[in-house]
Amino acid sequence: MKARELRELSNEELLQRLNELKEELFQLRIDKALNRLGQPHRFKLVKREIARVLTILREREIAAWEAMVAEQEQSGEEVKS
Repeated sequence: MKARELRELSNEELLQRLNELKEELFQLRIDKALNRLGQPHRFKLVKREIARVLTILREREIAAWEAMVAEQEQSGEEVKS
């Protein structure tokens, strides 16, 4: 999935996708250990998609934090880290 497509998903859907990808990576590792790995290039693809999902979740977390800080500054409250 491309980053553009991932950004259209909700946080819950992204977390679900992250769990699916981690399970797939785990299965790939098991297959590698048992010498029955059919597509070794999948390691790289799965790891990249995990990184994409985590990046998007982090971007949203930062955006939410910045929105909260801006709202507190407008209302005159002290910003807590």
